[in-house]
Amino acid sequence: SFATAQRITTISSQVPTNTRSMTMMGGKKAKFGIFSPAVYGAKLALGEPKLNKLRGKAISLHSQVIGEFTQWSGSYHLRTKLIKLAKTNGDVLGFLV
Repeated sequence: SFATAQRITTISSQVPTNTRSMTMMGGKKAKFGIFSPAVYGAKLALGEPKLNKLRGKAISLHSQVIGEFTQWSGSYHLRTKLIKLAKTNGDVLGFLV
């Protein structure tokens, strides 16, 4: 009916006042790179939860190595930049699909 159509239109056109709750974490869609087929194969073989757990451990270990290296070399202030660069490289190579 006309009243139902008007109600749906007004509900869908409302803008939330708190935009922070609407932001999504995770960023953009990952790129397809040279290692993407291997990641898809691992996802099929291990399952997505186990792959995500393994991926999380690998990222954690790599971040720890970066932190130890920057501390050893006296350039700890570059730690966050190197971790961001590692994430970008992982995306380009296809590890984050």
